[in-house]
Amino acid sequence: MAGGDSLRKIRISNELIYVLAVVVLSFATAMLAAADMGMSMVVAPAYIVSLKVECLTFGQAEYIVQGMLFVLFCFLMKRVKVLYFFAFVSGLVYGAVLDFWRMVIPHFNPGLFAPGTLPFSVRIIYFVIGFLLNSLGVALYFKTYFYPQVYEFFVKGISGHFGVALPKFKIGFDMGCLVAAVVFSFALFRGIVGIGVGTVVLAFLNGPLIGFYGRWMDRHLDTWNRLEDFSGKFD
Repeated sequence: MAGGDSLRKIRISNELIYVLAVVVLSFATAMLAAADMGMSMVVAPAYIVSLKVECLTFGQAEYIVQGMLFVLFCFLMKRVKVLYFFAFVSGLVYGAVLDFWRMVIPHFNPGLFAPGTLPFSVRIIYFVIGFLLNSLGVALYFKTYFYPQVYEFFVKGISGHFGVALPKFKIGFDMGCLVAAVVFSFALFRGIVGIGVGTVVLAFLNGPLIGFYGRWMDRHLDTWNRLEDFSGKFD
């Protein structure tokens, strides 16, 4: 029976899972931005900055925010390891693919369809699909050995370094991102922008859905490392 279960699993390399994570999460973020019903607390600060500073794309704003967070991570850890920079590289790749989706898909392009101008029914559909794909993208990141973007890398590394329970620290981190988003929104727009009912939905349901995807992948995926020597460098 065990052998039969093993045969039914989908064999896939961790490197391909990483690529899928980048593609899926960036597409989901672009779709959520098009839905304009509220971004996740984590990406909301970068999104709000991109709305105000016309010369910055959403992806470029992500570079800046994640870069600042990466500097803070190294300061708190009191050390810098070359491999840490892979988390920032993950953020760069994600930001570039995010901008690609927003450029090639008309509904995602803010130059063609400003936030909130799509029909409400379309926005609802985009939000639901974007929400489902957003959780899947994060779950895929957690499945591979590569360091994820700086956001999750920061949470995992700092909570472990200071001995704080990961779930508690994650909640605190998300709340901090929400506070930063609110401050940015009022400072730049004198009102609430980029935060909405969708932000609340993501805050409460994203975690459970990520867990569901993770358990499904544990049961149905047989993963392996194509780059054995390289994968061994990640802790």
